[in-house]
Amino acid sequence: MRIDRVETFAVPPRWLLCRIETDEGHVGWGEPVVEGRAATVRAAVHELAEQFLVGADPLRIEDHWQLMTKGSFYRGGPVLSSAVAGLDQALWDIAGKHYGAPVHQLLGGPVRERIRAYSWVGGDEPAALRDHIQEQADAGFTAVKMNAGGRTNRLPTVAELAGIAERAAIAREVLGPERDFGIDFHGRLTAAGARRAAEVLADAAPMFIEEPVLPEHTHLLGQVTAATGIPVATGERLFSRTDVLPALRAGIAVLQPDLSHAGGISEVRRIAALAETFDVQIAPHCPLGPVTLAASLQIAACTPNFLIQEQSIGIHYNRGAEVLDYVADPEPFRFHAGHLLRPTGPGLGIEVDERAVRAADGFDDWHNPVWRHPDGSFAEW
Repeated sequence: MRIDRVETFAVPPRWLLCRIETDEGHVGWGEPVVEGRAATVRAAVHELAEQFLVGADPLRIEDHWQLMTKGSFYRGGPVLSSAVAGLDQALWDIAGKHYGAPVHQLLGGPVRERIRAYSWVGGDEPAALRDHIQEQADAGFTAVKMNAGGRTNRLPTVAELAGIAERAAIAREVLGPERDFGIDFHGRLTAAGARRAAEVLADAAPMFIEEPVLPEHTHLLGQVTAATGIPVATGERLFSRTDVLPALRAGIAVLQPDLSHAGGISEVRRIAALAETFDVQIAPHCPLGPVTLAASLQIAACTPNFLIQEQSIGIHYNRGAEVLDYVADPEPFRFHAGHLLRPTGPGLGIEVDERAVRAADGFDDWHNPVWRHPDGSFAEW
């Protein structure tokens, strides 16, 4: 079996999909994207495919991963790592279809039958937060995640801290003691600011506080973990075992690798094993499309130290298209009391609606907002 061609499709709301086809008719799908840089990653995907994949045996997944990540003198970074991630997903999809088994069976088999998931709620402003959380609780979710707030000073003011505490109090009141919520800081605070914020959140007992400092300040993360009993989560902007190691050493409790950024199924499997040696659980980052979610579920099914799965069905970021718009059968993504069932179909376990993907191709104009503080200086989004 040989790889005949690799195609890419930029589709709304902000995703890039890739399709690998073999000479025996097997097709694998991946999702290689850096949100807001789809065109850049698209170029990298085709460059890697032409150099290493076309004409090669698709079942040599590890060898391909090694060549794609190490075959150039200059390595790494979000663009190349995401390009590799999508291609790696597609190769695993082909392997599963070739052997007639879901990917997690090829990785050692399942360790769970249900995969707990959480749903996003808009948290920048507290006005409608109560209703949004109640809606997700009524839908059966046992956990939600929200932003700590909107534009925030790096050292939060007393008013900003009060707003963070208010949102957390609302979440705890609605959810009660049996359900969970996470709070995402999006790297908007300094380490000192994060310590202050953690103090006002203690009574609400969130499941975790996410990305309290920027990834380039991971060397300061230990200051935050040492100052609070609230579990600290990070990892969506870390792309390899080498990247996550300092965060693990800093004492985080939850690691959040992204299957479309951190080298795909091959590398995230290894990242999860590394995290296990630090007694850290993983909660794969996934505010993305159907292939990333499908790949994440394969990892969740076979990873002992899995905690909970992010997913973007209905997320407030999505405009113009939804996750389910690109799958022929939504059943693998149907929720059961806040859980997704272990995928049982071959490969990634989903059937991509190729007609819908081809019809939507050409959309790549999403960019994240650019915020500024009142004095005109740049503010983290």
